[in-house]
Amino acid sequence: MLNNNVKYFQVAQGVWGMRQLFVNVYMIANRRNAGKGWVLVDTGLIGSAKKIIAMAETLFGLGTRPSAIVLTHGHADHAGSLKQLLKYWNVPVYAHPLELPYLTGKSDYPPTDPNAGGGFMSFISSAFPTKAIDVSKNIREIDPYDGIPELPEWKVIHTPGHTPGHISLFFPLNATLIAGDAFTTTQPESAFYLLTYAKKLSGPPRYFTTDWIAAGKSVRKLAALHPRIAATGHGPVMRGNELQTELSFLANRFESIAVPEKGRYVGHAAVSDERGVRYIPPYQITINLKAALAVTAAIASFLIVRKVSKSWA
Repeated sequence: MLNNNVKYFQVAQGVWGMRQLFVNVYMIANRRNAGKGWVLVDTGLIGSAKKIIAMAETLFGLGTRPSAIVLTHGHADHAGSLKQLLKYWNVPVYAHPLELPYLTGKSDYPPTDPNAGGGFMSFISSAFPTKAIDVSKNIREIDPYDGIPELPEWKVIHTPGHTPGHISLFFPLNATLIAGDAFTTTQPESAFYLLTYAKKLSGPPRYFTTDWIAAGKSVRKLAALHPRIAATGHGPVMRGNELQTELSFLANRFESIAVPEKGRYVGHAAVSDERGVRYIPPYQITINLKAALAVTAAIASFLIVRKVSKSWA
Protein backbone atom coordinates (compact mmCIF):
# COMPACT_ATOMS: atom_id res chain seq x y z
CA MET A 1 0.00 0.00 0.00
CA LEU A 2 1.40 3.38 -1.01
CA ASN A 3 2.38 5.84 1.70
CA ASN A 4 0.63 9.10 0.87
CA ASN A 5 2.50 10.93 3.64
CA VAL A 6 5.87 10.73 1.89
CA LYS A 7 7.33 14.21 1.49
CA TYR A 8 9.52 14.88 -1.52
CA PHE A 9 10.14 17.71 -3.99
CA GLN A 10 10.63 17.98 -7.73
CA VAL A 11 14.00 19.21 -8.96
CA ALA A 12 13.33 19.05 -12.71
CA GLN A 13 11.42 16.88 -15.12
CA GLY A 14 12.20 13.30 -14.14
CA VAL A 15 14.25 14.29 -11.08
CA TRP A 16 12.97 14.31 -7.49
CA GLY A 17 14.57 14.86 -4.10
CA MET A 18 13.89 14.09 -0.46
CA ARG A 19 15.23 15.95 2.54
CA GLN A 20 16.33 13.80 5.47
CA LEU A 21 16.89 16.10 8.45
CA PHE A 22 19.82 18.03 6.92
CA VAL A 23 20.82 16.03 3.82
CA ASN A 24 19.18 15.31 0.46
CA VAL A 25 18.83 12.18 -1.68
CA TYR A 26 17.69 12.20 -5.30
CA MET A 27 15.92 9.91 -7.76
CA ILE A 28 16.37 10.20 -11.52
CA ALA A 29 14.05 8.58 -14.06
CA ASN A 30 15.87 7.35 -17.15
CA ARG A 31 14.30 9.16 -20.12
CA ARG A 32 16.06 7.42 -22.98
CA ASN A 33 15.42 3.82 -22.04
CA ALA A 34 12.37 2.96 -19.98
CA GLY A 35 13.85 -0.48 -19.37
CA LYS A 36 16.65 1.17 -17.39
CA GLY A 37 14.09 2.45 -14.88
CA TRP A 38 15.40 4.94 -12.37
CA VAL A 39 18.53 5.62 -10.33
CA LEU A 40 19.00 6.63 -6.69
CA VAL A 41 21.67 9.26 -6.01
CA ASP A 42 23.06 9.00 -2.46
CA THR A 43 21.36 7.18 0.39
CA GLY A 44 21.33 9.74 3.20
CA LEU A 45 21.65 9.13 6.90
CA ILE A 46 21.63 5.73 8.55
CA GLY A 47 18.07 4.65 9.30
CA SER A 48 16.59 6.35 6.22
CA ALA A 49 16.03 3.24 4.11
CA LYS A 50 12.29 2.91 4.79
CA LYS A 51 11.64 6.53 3.86
CA ILE A 52 13.64 6.16 0.65
CA ILE A 53 11.76 2.98 -0.29
CA ALA A 54 8.44 4.68 0.45
CA MET A 55 9.37 7.62 -1.78
CA ALA A 56 10.42 5.26 -4.57
CA GLU A 57 7.16 3.30 -4.39
CA THR A 58 5.15 6.53 -4.38
CA LEU A 59 6.92 7.69 -7.55
CA PHE A 60 7.43 4.42 -9.43
CA GLY A 61 5.00 1.86 -7.98
CA LEU A 62 4.94 -0.90 -5.39
CA GLY A 63 7.88 -3.26 -5.44
CA THR A 64 10.01 -0.94 -7.54
CA ARG A 65 13.78 -0.97 -7.29
CA PRO A 66 16.41 1.28 -8.86
CA SER A 67 18.54 0.03 -11.71
CA ALA A 68 21.53 1.39 -9.79
CA ILE A 69 22.63 3.54 -6.87
CA VAL A 70 25.12 6.34 -7.52
CA LEU A 71 27.16 7.90 -4.73
CA THR A 72 28.45 11.43 -5.08
CA HIS A 73 30.80 10.38 -2.26
CA GLY A 74 30.86 8.01 0.67
CA HIS A 75 30.56 10.21 3.75
CA ALA A 76 28.19 8.82 6.37
CA ASP A 77 25.48 11.40 5.66
CA HIS A 78 25.45 10.39 1.98
CA ALA A 79 25.96 6.63 2.25
CA GLY A 80 24.52 5.98 5.71
CA SER A 81 21.59 3.83 4.54
CA LEU A 82 23.44 2.07 1.75
CA LYS A 83 23.94 -1.27 3.46
CA GLN A 84 20.34 -1.37 4.63
CA LEU A 85 19.01 -0.53 1.16
CA LEU A 86 21.13 -3.23 -0.44
CA LYS A 87 19.27 -5.79 1.67
CA TYR A 88 16.09 -4.73 -0.17
CA TRP A 89 17.65 -3.85 -3.52
CA ASN A 90 20.58 -5.96 -4.67
CA VAL A 91 21.70 -3.47 -7.32
CA PRO A 92 25.01 -2.03 -8.57
CA VAL A 93 26.51 0.87 -6.61
CA TYR A 94 28.56 3.30 -8.70
CA ALA A 95 31.37 5.44 -7.32
CA HIS A 96 34.50 7.12 -8.65
CA PRO A 97 37.69 4.98 -8.54
CA LEU A 98 39.27 7.30 -5.94
CA GLU A 99 36.26 6.85 -3.66
CA LEU A 100 36.37 3.05 -3.68
CA PRO A 101 38.82 2.58 -0.75
CA TYR A 102 36.25 4.12 1.61
CA LEU A 103 33.47 1.90 0.27
CA THR A 104 35.39 -1.39 0.26
CA GLY A 105 36.79 -1.22 3.79
CA LYS A 106 40.35 -0.41 2.71
CA SER A 107 40.70 3.06 4.20
CA ASP A 108 38.90 5.38 6.59
CA TYR A 109 38.40 9.01 5.63
CA PRO A 110 40.76 11.61 7.10
CA PRO A 111 39.65 13.08 10.44
CA THR A 112 37.18 15.94 10.43
CA ASP A 113 38.38 19.49 11.08
CA PRO A 114 36.57 21.00 14.08
CA ASN A 115 38.94 23.98 13.89
CA ALA A 116 37.65 25.03 10.45
CA GLY A 117 35.09 27.42 11.96
CA GLY A 118 31.87 28.73 10.51
CA GLY A 119 29.42 27.44 13.10
CA PHE A 120 28.33 24.80 15.59
CA MET A 121 28.47 21.87 13.13
CA SER A 122 32.19 22.41 12.65
CA PHE A 123 32.52 22.75 16.40
CA ILE A 124 31.15 19.25 17.07
CA SER A 125 32.42 17.55 13.90
CA SER A 126 34.96 15.43 15.77
CA ALA A 127 31.96 13.28 16.72
CA PHE A 128 31.02 12.62 13.07
CA PRO A 129 31.87 9.14 11.70
CA THR A 130 34.72 8.76 9.20
CA LYS A 131 34.95 4.95 9.16
CA ALA A 132 34.96 3.08 5.88
CA ILE A 133 32.13 0.75 4.94
CA ASP A 134 32.42 -2.39 2.84
CA VAL A 135 29.94 -2.95 0.01
CA SER A 136 32.50 -4.59 -2.27
CA LYS A 137 30.02 -7.07 -3.74
CA ASN A 138 27.88 -4.31 -5.22
CA ILE A 139 30.48 -1.66 -6.03
CA ARG A 140 31.06 -0.69 -9.66
CA GLU A 141 33.82 1.67 -10.68
CA ILE A 142 32.61 4.65 -12.71
CA ASP A 143 34.33 4.81 -16.08
CA PRO A 144 35.52 8.43 -16.47
CA TYR A 145 34.89 8.29 -20.23
CA ASP A 146 31.75 6.19 -20.57
CA GLY A 147 30.00 7.40 -17.43
CA ILE A 148 27.19 5.38 -15.86
CA PRO A 149 25.36 2.95 -18.19
CA GLU A 150 22.09 3.37 -16.27
CA LEU A 151 22.26 7.17 -16.80
CA PRO A 152 23.40 7.52 -20.42
CA GLU A 153 22.26 11.15 -20.80
CA TRP A 154 23.95 12.39 -17.65
CA LYS A 155 27.58 13.48 -17.58
CA VAL A 156 29.73 12.39 -14.67
CA ILE A 157 32.05 15.17 -13.51
CA HIS A 158 34.91 14.45 -11.14
CA THR A 159 34.77 17.21 -8.52
CA PRO A 160 37.40 16.38 -5.87
CA GLY A 161 38.28 18.43 -2.84
CA HIS A 162 35.54 17.54 -0.40
CA THR A 163 36.64 13.93 -0.92
CA PRO A 164 39.14 12.51 -3.44
CA GLY A 165 36.53 10.73 -5.56
CA HIS A 166 33.65 13.16 -5.23
CA ILE A 167 31.49 13.39 -8.36
CA SER A 168 28.69 15.59 -9.64
CA LEU A 169 26.07 14.74 -12.28
CA PHE A 170 25.02 17.07 -15.10
CA PHE A 171 22.13 16.78 -17.56
CA PRO A 172 22.98 19.09 -20.50
CA LEU A 173 19.49 19.09 -22.06
CA ASN A 174 18.04 21.32 -19.33
CA ALA A 175 21.30 22.18 -17.51
CA THR A 176 20.37 20.33 -14.31
CA LEU A 177 23.23 19.75 -11.89
CA ILE A 178 23.34 17.37 -8.94
CA ALA A 179 26.37 18.73 -7.12
CA GLY A 180 26.62 16.59 -3.99
CA ASP A 181 28.84 18.51 -1.58
CA ALA A 182 31.06 20.17 -4.21
CA PHE A 183 29.11 23.25 -3.14
CA THR A 184 26.00 23.65 -1.02
CA THR A 185 22.90 25.83 -1.04
CA THR A 186 22.84 26.45 2.69
CA GLN A 187 25.58 27.11 5.22
CA PRO A 188 26.48 23.59 6.36
CA GLU A 189 28.69 24.71 9.25
CA SER A 190 25.75 26.49 10.89
CA ALA A 191 23.27 24.34 12.79
CA PHE A 192 20.57 27.00 12.23
CA TYR A 193 21.07 27.12 8.46
CA LEU A 194 21.48 23.37 8.12
CA LEU A 195 18.38 22.40 10.11
CA THR A 196 16.13 25.14 8.72
CA TYR A 197 17.47 24.81 5.16
CA ALA A 198 17.87 28.56 4.93
CA LYS A 199 19.14 29.34 1.45
CA LYS A 200 22.73 30.48 1.05
CA LEU A 201 25.02 29.27 -1.71
CA SER A 202 28.24 28.18 0.02
CA GLY A 203 31.33 26.09 -0.49
CA PRO A 204 31.62 22.45 0.56
CA PRO A 205 31.22 21.66 4.27
CA ARG A 206 34.42 22.96 5.86
CA TYR A 207 34.75 20.34 8.55
CA PHE A 208 34.87 17.45 6.04
CA THR A 209 36.81 19.08 3.17
CA THR A 210 40.44 17.93 3.02
CA ASP A 211 41.82 19.59 -0.14
CA TRP A 212 40.86 23.22 -0.60
CA ILE A 213 42.81 23.81 -3.81
CA ALA A 214 41.02 20.91 -5.50
CA ALA A 215 37.68 22.07 -4.05
CA GLY A 216 38.09 25.52 -5.60
CA LYS A 217 38.93 24.03 -9.00
CA SER A 218 35.83 21.83 -8.77
CA VAL A 219 33.52 24.77 -8.07
CA ARG A 220 34.97 26.68 -11.03
CA LYS A 221 34.50 23.60 -13.22
CA LEU A 222 30.82 23.41 -12.27
CA ALA A 223 30.27 27.16 -12.66
CA ALA A 224 31.64 26.91 -16.22
CA LEU A 225 28.73 24.57 -17.06
CA HIS A 226 26.27 27.44 -16.41
CA PRO A 227 23.69 25.21 -14.72
CA ARG A 228 20.12 26.47 -14.61
CA ILE A 229 19.07 24.12 -11.80
CA ALA A 230 21.29 22.95 -8.94
CA ALA A 231 20.38 20.26 -6.41
CA THR A 232 22.98 19.83 -3.70
CA GLY A 233 23.61 17.51 -0.79
CA HIS A 234 22.59 20.18 1.72
CA GLY A 235 20.08 22.94 1.17
CA PRO A 236 17.17 23.78 -1.15
CA VAL A 237 17.19 23.65 -4.95
CA MET A 238 18.47 26.84 -6.60
CA ARG A 239 17.51 27.96 -10.09
CA GLY A 240 17.94 30.50 -12.86
CA ASN A 241 19.66 33.85 -12.48
CA GLU A 242 19.95 33.50 -8.71
CA LEU A 243 21.93 30.29 -9.10
CA GLN A 244 24.17 31.51 -11.90
CA THR A 245 24.95 34.80 -10.17
CA GLU A 246 25.69 33.22 -6.80
CA LEU A 247 27.70 30.33 -8.25
CA SER A 248 29.79 32.67 -10.40
CA PHE A 249 30.47 34.84 -7.34
CA LEU A 250 31.55 31.78 -5.32
CA ALA A 251 33.79 30.52 -8.14
CA ASN A 252 35.50 33.88 -8.54
CA ARG A 253 36.03 34.46 -4.81
CA PHE A 254 36.26 30.90 -3.53
CA GLU A 255 39.42 31.43 -1.52
CA SER A 256 38.01 34.38 0.42
CA ILE A 257 34.44 33.04 0.79
CA ALA A 258 34.74 29.28 1.26
CA VAL A 259 38.23 28.48 2.53
CA PRO A 260 38.56 28.72 6.33
CA GLU A 261 41.03 31.18 7.81
CA LYS A 262 42.59 28.31 9.71
CA GLY A 263 42.21 24.60 10.02
CA ARG A 264 43.97 21.29 9.66
CA TYR A 265 43.72 21.15 5.87
CA VAL A 266 44.21 24.84 5.12
CA GLY A 267 47.49 25.10 3.25
CA HIS A 268 48.21 21.39 3.69
CA ALA A 269 45.84 18.97 1.96
CA ALA A 270 45.38 15.33 2.86
CA VAL A 271 46.93 13.09 0.22
CA SER A 272 45.02 10.09 -1.14
CA ASP A 273 45.22 7.65 -4.03
CA GLU A 274 43.42 4.52 -5.21
CA ARG A 275 44.54 2.76 -1.99
CA GLY A 276 43.05 5.43 0.26
CA VAL A 277 44.58 8.01 2.57
CA ARG A 278 48.37 8.25 2.32
CA TYR A 279 49.07 11.42 4.32
CA ILE A 280 47.16 13.46 6.90
CA PRO A 281 48.63 16.82 7.93
CA PRO A 282 49.22 17.23 11.66
CA TYR A 283 47.53 19.91 13.70
CA GLN A 284 47.95 21.56 17.04
CA ILE A 285 45.11 21.63 19.55
CA THR A 286 43.92 25.20 19.85
CA ILE A 287 41.64 26.85 22.40
CA ASN A 288 38.75 26.50 19.93
CA LEU A 289 39.43 22.83 19.39
CA LYS A 290 39.69 22.20 23.13
CA ALA A 291 36.32 23.90 23.53
CA ALA A 292 34.84 21.81 20.71
CA LEU A 293 36.05 18.61 22.36
CA ALA A 294 34.59 19.75 25.68
CA VAL A 295 31.20 20.48 24.09
CA THR A 296 31.23 17.13 22.29
CA ALA A 297 32.01 15.35 25.55
CA ALA A 298 29.22 17.24 27.31
CA ILE A 299 26.69 16.29 24.62
CA ALA A 300 27.80 12.66 24.74
CA SER A 301 27.49 12.64 28.52
CA PHE A 302 24.00 14.13 28.32
CA LEU A 303 22.87 11.47 25.84
CA ILE A 304 24.31 8.68 27.99
CA VAL A 305 22.66 10.00 31.16
CA ARG A 306 19.37 10.40 29.30
CA LYS A 307 19.53 6.85 28.00
CA VAL A 308 20.36 5.46 31.44
CA SER A 309 17.56 7.47 33.04
CA LYS A 310 15.06 6.07 30.53
CA SER A 311 16.24 2.53 31.23
CA TRP A 312 15.61 3.06 34.95
CA ALA A 313 12.20 4.59 34.44
